[in-house]
Amino acid sequence: MNEAPRPVAGTTPGTGSGTAPHGTAVETVEHVIRRRISDALGGWYGSLETALPTVAFVATWLLVDDVRTAVYAAAGVLVLLAVFRLLTGGSYRFLASAVFATALAAFFALRSGEAEDAFLPGIMISGAYAVGALASILLRWPLVGFIVGVGDPDFAESPTAWRRDRGLVRVASRLTWVLAALFVLRVAVMLPLYLAGNVALLGVAKIALGWPAYLLAVVVMGFLLATGHTPHTPDASDPSDPTDPSDPAHRDSTPPEVRP
Repeated sequence: MNEAPRPVAGTTPGTGSGTAPHGTAVETVEHVIRRRISDALGGWYGSLETALPTVAFVATWLLVDDVRTAVYAAAGVLVLLAVFRLLTGGSYRFLASAVFATALAAFFALRSGEAEDAFLPGIMISGAYAVGALASILLRWPLVGFIVGVGDPDFAESPTAWRRDRGLVRVASRLTWVLAALFVLRVAVMLPLYLAGNVALLGVAKIALGWPAYLLAVVVMGFLLATGHTPHTPDASDPSDPTDPSDPAHRDSTPPEVRP
């Protein structure tokens, strides 16, 4: 008697993540990416931790027009976040990222005494991310793929295992285009304002292109993930290999003596 196909690990029949012949549930690439990105980014609170100090700096400067006071406000928010994290537990990874970004912005602003210089590191980082995201797509090592890889329980043993799944690389490339567009938009809007020394509009742009733009990008990526049904094939060959194991010509080239 032939053995019935078994579900992919981590799925159960009838979950809606895709259905193979004979009613067997198949985990899709989109399902894997949604789960792993959520784990890697730390959920909504991890993202909030990295954004609040910047919001405090911008809001305070707009109110009092003083760079040093704005820096103190951002530092105060960081202290409150650290205390809250100490009381509630959890990872300090995202808080550390916020401390680094705030310290960098404060250094630029306090060194020159010009509030607009607090925005220069963010503009430069967005530009670097835009170039990196576009290059990663062209090189077929999409940036989102690394985020997905970090969420893999076996990441430490095989950090580039995600590239063996052609479907995952294709979907990660589409999602990386969304991030690249966000970074390009930030630079295109904020760089002219920085050069013009328009701190008020820089503050508004910083806030608008922070959380709201990020959430819009998440919505777009969520739509792509919700509407896609790319089969998840974790044991597929490296996408840089021009020979596709699923190609009939490739299967026919297999010597008869090793065929099952």
